[in-house]
Amino acid sequence: MQVPAELEAATQLRASRFFVTQRPWLDLYGVHVRPVAPFRNTISKPFVDTALIHKCLPDELLFEIFARMTPYNLGRAACVCRKWRYTIRNPVFWRSACLKAWQISGAVENYKILQSKYDGSWRKMWLSRPRIRTDGLYISRNTYIRAGVAEWKVTNPVHVVCYFRYLRFYPSGRFLYKNSSQKVKDVAKCMNFRSSKVECVFSGHYTLSDNQVEAALLYPGLRPTVWRIRLRLRGTTAGANNRMDLLSLVTTGVNSSAINNPDEDILGVVGGWQEDETHNADVPAVSHRRGLTPFVFVPFEEVETSVLNLPVEIMDYFVPG
Repeated sequence: MQVPAELEAATQLRASRFFVTQRPWLDLYGVHVRPVAPFRNTISKPFVDTALIHKCLPDELLFEIFARMTPYNLGRAACVCRKWRYTIRNPVFWRSACLKAWQISGAVENYKILQSKYDGSWRKMWLSRPRIRTDGLYISRNTYIRAGVAEWKVTNPVHVVCYFRYLRFYPSGRFLYKNSSQKVKDVAKCMNFRSSKVECVFSGHYTLSDNQVEAALLYPGLRPTVWRIRLRLRGTTAGANNRMDLLSLVTTGVNSSAINNPDEDILGVVGGWQEDETHNADVPAVSHRRGLTPFVFVPFEEVETSVLNLPVEIMDYFVPG
């Protein structure tokens, strides 16, 4: 059957509505935005981008802006448009992020791991290799029950006490630890080396082997006590590294003569010790089995809005006697 040309043109125009989506808010970027040429792609043909934002922002300035962003902000920026996504896939950004995150291993060792395990891709290494995040705090929320004073013969008060363990790691192999019932936004202000001595924040050293973290610090005093933990690093998504399972927590005694400087690497002193080994008869080795709640990572930009800032109060439950 022969279809008139006018009717065929009208039918195609009506059907085209289902193939072209009208998005007025994309007029700023241009409907058809050509992405930046991938890395090592030799395209010499000039192209004029019709997007308004790309006309006002040259590629050189865009590169400089991305170079000053954190890797997690780069991931968010890659969701804006195709051009930004291809630009952010440049290995230069991820190479600097990886060398900074694993600076303890050294550049030579990082290059060997890159070629042997991650096919020479810095971005793949960033997403797949376990690493400790240094742009926030690892927080563990713990509770315990404490018996109260019985004021009535028919009831026995029980107090449910809540406290937090805070960990902040540095790329240099050092970390800060604080045990407190304060809110996250209040503790984040003092988790640095300048105010650590005033705010009862203790510093120590840690090592990372695959996804296993071992850390130790020294409690100074008349009876010096070493605080040791073993952690397992994991993530809820690829590259997140936002969880730490607390495998063991041990406190043990140490001779004051073995510690020359409170800031020295205490992990190197007690690295070969057993969990039940102590070097001070007055301070026995204790392996703690309670309060081993996993650590959750909270970035610094989210400490003000974190759910852990909810009021923490001691609640009284009256259990019938």
